[in-house]
Amino acid sequence: MIPIQKNCKQLAKFYLGATGAAWELKCVSTVSSLFQPICLPPKDATLKKDEPTSKSQKLFSELGIVRQSSPGLFTLTPLGVRSLEKLVKIVDEELKNVGCQKLQLPILTAGNLWKKTGRWESTGLELLTVKDRHGRDYVLSPTHEEAITDLVAYLPQLTHKQLPLKLYQITSKFRDEIKPRFGLLRSREFTMKDLYTFDKTVETAQQTYELVCKAYDTIFQRLNTPFVKVAGSTGNIGGLSSHEYHFPSSIGEDDLRLCPFCHFGTNAELSPLDACTKCGSANMKATKGIEVAHTFLLGTKYSQVLNAFFSSDDGTRSVCQMGCYGIGISRILAASVEVLATDSEIRWPKLIAPYSVCVVAPKGGSKEESAIALAHFVASQIDQMKPFTQDVILDDRSTTTIGKKLIEAKRMGYPFIVVVGRKSMEQVPLVELYDLTKNTQNLFTVAQLFDYLKMSES
Repeated sequence: MIPIQKNCKQLAKFYLGATGAAWELKCVSTVSSLFQPICLPPKDATLKKDEPTSKSQKLFSELGIVRQSSPGLFTLTPLGVRSLEKLVKIVDEELKNVGCQKLQLPILTAGNLWKKTGRWESTGLELLTVKDRHGRDYVLSPTHEEAITDLVAYLPQLTHKQLPLKLYQITSKFRDEIKPRFGLLRSREFTMKDLYTFDKTVETAQQTYELVCKAYDTIFQRLNTPFVKVAGSTGNIGGLSSHEYHFPSSIGEDDLRLCPFCHFGTNAELSPLDACTKCGSANMKATKGIEVAHTFLLGTKYSQVLNAFFSSDDGTRSVCQMGCYGIGISRILAASVEVLATDSEIRWPKLIAPYSVCVVAPKGGSKEESAIALAHFVASQIDQMKPFTQDVILDDRSTTTIGKKLIEAKRMGYPFIVVVGRKSMEQVPLVELYDLTKNTQNLFTVAQLFDYLKMSES
């Protein structure tokens, strides 16, 4: 490390001028220290008959992003957690922009609340339940309508001035899937964002509903992944109306009908007819979709039963109008990769890739070994650029060739891959940049590389 530090200081003086004297090698994440339990299948492995799989499940498993611990239950490794946290950050930002407040409800909900609303019986065998030592029933919650309504009902002085109330959480949820499949797309434990709103009237609840739906639109637009919004069934959750957000995909389990003229969409479960119920067109397009979000206008289904009231301006007590809104956080990780990836390489929505930049250093003992210091310098400099702070990983493995490192970086889907290789040994050092989002490959001087990366994020 000492010679690398010394050489990097010389490089800093060369590239940064006088400021290089105060430059220090910044520690960046490295592949050599990364916990990444890669699980490549044997070359002669064959898929069992009727065994379900998906691109995301295969790639996440092989590349050490997710590991199945038992059917429907998965461990997210540090790479998976980084992506999840980036997605959570986007969701937090957009929900806070529309006045939502974050809290955390217990994972276990008292069974008597579910019995009051009737969902203890109507949910069926998918509901995971437990008994404590006193024989009391609890639900390992798949959603929290009962819990949040009970919380609001506990507030004795809730007034119309405090409404609309918008409360959400991002936590683990549970569903006893009869046959978990496709990895994170349909699992027994999953991470979900669930938002619950409380309003004065049906009209104000509708306004809140539209506001939250716009926030959802922004979230999916930021992910830059194709999505459709369709009318959906209220199902077991109930309510007045609902909409679903889907990533169109052949592996999706929902049948959708999309109108190419007025762009109205519906779940075939709700409207199996080929005619558009909005414009009357008989040319509805059929497609499959992976549901990644669902919104419901609930009315008073839960608030009436669980006594969630507020004091109106004339002093009378009125029942709250509710809405609930879910986003499948862990499902989006898999669904986005399902849509964007190739069979052999992950492609992430740029904003949620585990690392934005991967710098590939030469192999120890190779002809390019003296450029290892340049790779460390480049990685450290990029890591100090505002858009890429703590978002750079250096492949510093000393026994792995540049070619193999590049293949693995492409498979991981890092949006920018910088290769410090043979061309970096020339009088004017050149590095190779692979921009996976644009599918381009360019040779740059170090200064040109820095300028390109700055421009790409501006």
